[in-house]
Amino acid sequence: MTAAPFILASASPRRKALLALIGVQPDNIIAADIDETARAGEPPRDLALRLAREKAQAVAGANAGAFVLGADTVVGCGRRILPKAEDTQTARECLTLLSGRAHRVFSGVALVRPDASISTRIVETRVKVRRLEPYAIEEYIASDEWNGKAGGYAIQGLFAKHIVMIIGSHPNVVGLPLYETANLLKGAGLCK
Repeated sequence: MTAAPFILASASPRRKALLALIGVQPDNIIAADIDETARAGEPPRDLALRLAREKAQAVAGANAGAFVLGADTVVGCGRRILPKAEDTQTARECLTLLSGRAHRVFSGVALVRPDASISTRIVETRVKVRRLEPYAIEEYIASDEWNGKAGGYAIQGLFAKHIVMIIGSHPNVVGLPLYETANLLKGAGLCK
């Protein structure tokens, strides 16, 4: 194991909890302050990977000699990128769009090493949501679980009852693909 500090470039409590599941505790948590706006025509997959890289590099730039893990999760419906729901109207629009459809959740993961080298991974999970009646959408809106979540839902909460199928990594949809992250950290000597 290495003596260099390990920083998680995310204030997400879900990412911290997911890291704990694989026995990893960051020495510090520093949220990256970057512009998360998608570029014109940028596909969801590319956005997730770019943001993960930019978050890790932004925090690493101010913390030389540290390992820095950045991650970002993007919900895509076709080529459309669904926003992080910050208000009920946005959440309602996301849930209405996802109703009865399959969509994809992409998480980019980037690890910057003390020598400034970087390794990245992109993980895709396919999720199908049952057809949501208006009352089901309103019931979920009332729960407030959607607040701040990409695509307007949290798979690890009440919304789980609306998931028909999931193909791929469940923790990816929560916010951090554990298998791929563990392999990145293992390769850097940060976990067993």
